[in-house]
Amino acid sequence: MSVANIQKSSFLAANRNVVIAGSVLLFHALAIWALQTGLLMRAVEIIVPVEVLAQMIDLPTPKTAPTPPKPPEPVKQMVSKPKQVTQAAPTLLAVADATPAPNAPSVQPIVPPAPYVPTVAVAAVAAPTPPAPPATPKIVLPSSDAAYLNNPKPPYPPLSNRLREEGTVFVRVLVSANGSALKVELKQSSGFERLDQSALATVIKWKFVPGKRDGVAEDMLYVVPIPFSLIK
Repeated sequence: MSVANIQKSSFLAANRNVVIAGSVLLFHALAIWALQTGLLMRAVEIIVPVEVLAQMIDLPTPKTAPTPPKPPEPVKQMVSKPKQVTQAAPTLLAVADATPAPNAPSVQPIVPPAPYVPTVAVAAVAAPTPPAPPATPKIVLPSSDAAYLNNPKPPYPPLSNRLREEGTVFVRVLVSANGSALKVELKQSSGFERLDQSALATVIKWKFVPGKRDGVAEDMLYVVPIPFSLIK
């Protein structure tokens, strides 16, 4: 191919591109002008029906919120019905306004009187007096020392005298209410049998002043000491 042909082809291609670009620019300019003047919309309404335009134009689909899942049915439980408790209605107390109004007369609050409490006289109950303890009976022991009894002394055994035996014999005597010795026994020995036997044999024959309880004579035990001594 010659250089002339190449240059001619390049020129034609450049002119064609310029024509295309100019046509596009012209079309956009006309379209903008038509939109501004409203001619394009009227031409479209004439040529294309409104229903076709509505089908051609995709209307935006409104977004719908997803349906929440159905909550599970609650499990029915046996619940005992609570007992109704009757509550006393609260007593409304009127509270006086602490801030006095200007030029308002001073009012003293009314104090309710104290509840009346009947006075009941309580009789003094004396404590029961404890029973008096029984009086200690007055006891008088029997006696063998009265001079009018004329009771002889026990004889000193001759052998005890030679052997120098000495001591005191304690004889327990049951004295009757009339003063006689009902029974005698050895309470404490002198240490020598001869002295003990002499004392028992003598006391059983004695007379006594009987013992008394509250002034009344009665049988009573009595201990009589019988001394044996070589000292005259």
